[in-house]
Amino acid sequence: MSFHTAEWSAQVTAFDARERLIELETERELALEVGLGANDAYMTDLDAELEHHRSLYVAAVVTELATLRGELFGRQVG
Repeated sequence: MSFHTAEWSAQVTAFDARERLIELETERELALEVGLGANDAYMTDLDAELEHHRSLYVAAVVTELATLRGELFGRQVG
């Protein structure tokens, strides 16, 4: 992958991850509109970055939900 991969951390919020994902999805749509869909290297890189940021988004959402559940009901044991 030639793009800079952002590693997941507790500082990555679900909101921030979703915003970046929306930006990448918009970039992909625009690339297809202007004819860059035939540029295999660019599209492969963009698709890989999209997949990576989808994973970051899911990890952030799951973490935030688990944290909220823990705050509301206490830690699960067992």
